[in-house]
Amino acid sequence: MFLKPVKGIIFVFVTGFGIVGNIFVFMNYMYSLGSSEKTSIHLILIHLAVTNIIMLLSKGMAKTIAGFDLRNFLDDIGCKVVVYLERVARGLSICTTCLLTVVQAITISPRTSRWRKLRPESTRQIVFLFLFFWILNSLISMNLPFYIKNISSMNISQIIKGDSYCYHLSENWILTWVFVTLMILRDALFQGVMGWASSYMVFLLHKHRQQVLYLQKSKSLCKTPPELKATQSILFLMFCFLFFYCTDCFLSLYSAFSVGNDFIRITVQDFLTIGFAIVSPFVLIHRDGRLAECWHAH
Repeated sequence: MFLKPVKGIIFVFVTGFGIVGNIFVFMNYMYSLGSSEKTSIHLILIHLAVTNIIMLLSKGMAKTIAGFDLRNFLDDIGCKVVVYLERVARGLSICTTCLLTVVQAITISPRTSRWRKLRPESTRQIVFLFLFFWILNSLISMNLPFYIKNISSMNISQIIKGDSYCYHLSENWILTWVFVTLMILRDALFQGVMGWASSYMVFLLHKHRQQVLYLQKSKSLCKTPPELKATQSILFLMFCFLFFYCTDCFLSLYSAFSVGNDFIRITVQDFLTIGFAIVSPFVLIHRDGRLAECWHAH
């Protein structure tokens, strides 16, 4: 099918574009990490950029290989590594975005708020949370390497719907559903916390806007604090994440109950899976004035 090579070429372009953007964000925040007062936020954004790069390399590689029909490019071990990294990176993306939202919500909370006590006091605490996220997502995905196969090692009758290069064939469906349930619980927990933190930030932004309107009526000058500008950026980043995640989940459910292969739907779903990893660095570049200046300079 001539559309598959076109899909492979597009995947090479968009993943490369996303990797460049994430490397740029990573390098710039690493450079300013030592002198910045926002060490916790910048450290989380650095980890998010690393997670995005892993996602793009693993998912992009598998789909590019499938697009060009390079059946002998990866063996079973290569498929296990690529799919496992992709699944771990997906979980890390959810956890890191949740942590970013929570830390920003705590940062802008009033000094008298009890949530202020939860604010990370050192980078060691943030690094400890990163370690916890890696262990958690590695354990939740630990069943994958046992069931991932290369398409070249499978019979035609074994191949299920889709155009993937690596397939998941499990003989123990009970064990599979145990890990799927753990993954669903992880997503629900972290997105629930993310929703709470986002709602709290929206409330604080609305409260600040009411104060600004009052001061403007009183002919007083009021400039938006940098913390609130950063909050708006992180909220926009979170909404982008939810858009790609929810749309991908909807299409995944639709695919599970559909019959036959729909190349366009599968292609859209593949791009949605890596959509946040591609878009998020450029959201940060656009919203962060310092990053935007560096980007234009380069």
